[in-house]
Amino acid sequence: MSNLEVGIVGLPNVGKSTLFNAITKAGAEAANYPFCTIEPNVGVVEVPDVRLQVLHEMYNSKKTTPASIRFVDIAGLVKGAAQGEGLGNKFLSHIRQVDAVAHVVRCFDDGNITHVEGSIDPIRDIVIINTELCLADMETVEKRLDKVSRAAKSGAKEAKAEEIMLKKVYEVLSEGQAARRVEITDEERIMLDELTLLTMKPTLFIANVAEDEAATADKDNPFVQKVKEYAAKENAEVVVISARVESEIAELDNEEAVEFLKEMGLDESGLAKLIKAAFKLLGLLTFLTAGSDECRAWTITEGTKAPQAAGKIHTDIERGFIRAEIVTYDDLVAAGSTNAAKEKGQVRLEGKEYVMKDGDVTYFRFNV
Repeated sequence: MSNLEVGIVGLPNVGKSTLFNAITKAGAEAANYPFCTIEPNVGVVEVPDVRLQVLHEMYNSKKTTPASIRFVDIAGLVKGAAQGEGLGNKFLSHIRQVDAVAHVVRCFDDGNITHVEGSIDPIRDIVIINTELCLADMETVEKRLDKVSRAAKSGAKEAKAEEIMLKKVYEVLSEGQAARRVEITDEERIMLDELTLLTMKPTLFIANVAEDEAATADKDNPFVQKVKEYAAKENAEVVVISARVESEIAELDNEEAVEFLKEMGLDESGLAKLIKAAFKLLGLLTFLTAGSDECRAWTITEGTKAPQAAGKIHTDIERGFIRAEIVTYDDLVAAGSTNAAKEKGQVRLEGKEYVMKDGDVTYFRFNV
């Protein structure tokens, strides 16, 4: 999970590269014409977590290491990408490699920025990209079906079950619907996961709005409302961001950024909203380790047990796991120190079956 990747996709000129530059300060080329982003740019972003700063001060630690998330700026897809239009096949292969997709749609009009389709219509834009992803997935499923059907004819029971499942998926894809909308069993999901279908990727939508709408678009922008209605049917989140505002924030230091957000009438940056949404989308949580050497945040998936969480730090700790000493972040801060929390009986000893929770401040005991 340390290399968690979110791919930023969208049509050309919807603000993908501007947003990517802002959230990663990586300086990807953001020219006003299609195909300027060919190789995917990758930027590693720290996950904002105020808890780390509090622990850093409590333990007077030498360093603090936040969790991180990788954003991949994937070049703008166009109609016909699944048939290799533009640089389609290359782009689709980049999407295949990420853990989740953040789909940027343009929700503002600006005569100075051309739109590849000639007008602003976020739902049309979403459908264009979804259609290309579905077409690419149909090709993948067809190839697999071809192989599986031959095995099913010879009486192989597993092949028959897979054939039924693949036909179900193909039918949904042919209607322009994402494969993730198919109702399948856990066993079928395992078979399907092997195909790394593009439309099985967890997806959220980023509504890119004009700078002067950054604080109000969530409620007032009709394009944003349409995207929200569409996303609700997909059971997906919508994050409203002004890529232009994020660009300005990226140039400021922390104190100036806080002041700027306040002036804009915003509680937090679009980046913070996007990271929260990505964590929720992927079912991620953070546990913490704290001491005089280092305070650190570690990213794990929901449902991870203590030994596997220990393995994130080092495989030896998982191998020699004895138990975990755990105190919740809130209890630790209220107590003021680990010793005070121990005296209050708030530090628990947990074994191999313990399921980690967000904000667990943990010390692993191990022996190898």
